[in-house]
Amino acid sequence: MSSTQPPLLADATRDLARFGAALRYEDIPADAIARIKLSLLDSLGCCLFGATLPWTQKVAALAEQEGAKPVATLIGLGRKTSASLAALVNGTSGHAFELDDIHKESIVHAGSIATPVALGLAEARGKISGRDVLTAMVAGYEIGHRVGNAATMSLFFRGFHPQGTSGAFVAAATAARMLNLDATQFQHALGMAGSQAGGLMAAQEGAMVKRFHSGRAAQSGVYAAQLASQGFTGILDVLEAPYGGYLSTYSDNPNPSRLTDGLGNAGLGNKGHSTTWETLNVGYKPHASVTSIHSALDALSELMKEHGIKAGDIAKVETGLSPMTHVHCAWEYKAQGVTAAQMNLYYGMAVIALDGAAFTEQFREVRLSDPQILDFISHITAYVDPEIEKMGAPFRHASRVKITARNGNVFEKLSLHRRGSPENPLSPEEVVHKFRNVVAPCMDKAAAEKIIAAVDAFETLTDINAVMPLLGAAARRLE
Repeated sequence: MSSTQPPLLADATRDLARFGAALRYEDIPADAIARIKLSLLDSLGCCLFGATLPWTQKVAALAEQEGAKPVATLIGLGRKTSASLAALVNGTSGHAFELDDIHKESIVHAGSIATPVALGLAEARGKISGRDVLTAMVAGYEIGHRVGNAATMSLFFRGFHPQGTSGAFVAAATAARMLNLDATQFQHALGMAGSQAGGLMAAQEGAMVKRFHSGRAAQSGVYAAQLASQGFTGILDVLEAPYGGYLSTYSDNPNPSRLTDGLGNAGLGNKGHSTTWETLNVGYKPHASVTSIHSALDALSELMKEHGIKAGDIAKVETGLSPMTHVHCAWEYKAQGVTAAQMNLYYGMAVIALDGAAFTEQFREVRLSDPQILDFISHITAYVDPEIEKMGAPFRHASRVKITARNGNVFEKLSLHRRGSPENPLSPEEVVHKFRNVVAPCMDKAAAEKIIAAVDAFETLTDINAVMPLLGAAARRLE
């Protein structure tokens, strides 16, 4: 069935493809290069830790059974496979523990997709510079995030997981730039990515498959670019098509102008210059949980520290949220698994109160049914805060936390911007500190420091294969 309706935004897919194909390292401002290097380090930490986890191990075992030509490293797993299967495994490990970077408006974790795609294809091709890898990642971040922006929160409210849906465009754009596709081939790659996009949000309530959405998006992007390079065709107007297009199908209320806002005249041959760099709107996670609850975790932690409150002093905690966060995270906790705990407001608040942290140790299987945690959860309530709701989508991660102590004292804090967001950023030093903490259980300190140094000098590498053995060395399995 064809539509007689006009396109949502004429030539949007074409213009994004032209931007991606024309993008050069020299076009990217220094602050965006610095940010993408932070994302590279952060993502590698996620992949290395994620490689030790059972869901990644299962996907890696499946890939190994394929017996593919070993040309691309499985990060932290001590072996190689094809570029597409490496993207599948490493994309899964990068999203394996809710630690990967986050772009708030698009709700996409681009690092756990772009990093595996760029590194795998670069390694398979051979003699690819660090600058080329960083450029490909920026292409993925810029295009994929714009797709997520245009889909709006409507995509999420319809029940689609942005990581598996909009994330497929991160992967396709990264892969297309990594393979030096021309603008037409690039457009076909995006057209294939839209057809492969998928992922359902019900996975957040305990299923391993949530992690797999990221890996499948990464693999889909590799396939799309590889096929496009061979003349295989995709939907040329995949984003703007009024019937059966990505935005018209996945979103009830798309904002198509966000596809090219700030893209400048990239579609008219200005060598890829952009006036707005979505790469700079990426933030990093200090907590190993869904981003939407981070401001609430921050507020509870800060109130307890500021007033010397212990968990045993607390009679109740009331948490005001945006409608999106309330739907996303404030559902009854039932110890359904690690994924559910990481996505659940009540569990996160409880471990902050009891442990003062919500990092890797707090989400081990042995903690999920801890009687102390379950008891503290019974003291927490959550509601949609009308003032936060009025602030709109830019403040959907905001929270209002009120503690009522057993002695009757009441303490309250409104947290508008989570720690690690672009508005309240982690410093580069804090991101490096996070990397060290993430990988500490699974690799030697000396090896970690070598990776930090390699990423710090990544733009000077003439061949990224020089660092792949560092990333491929098998990480220690966690007990």
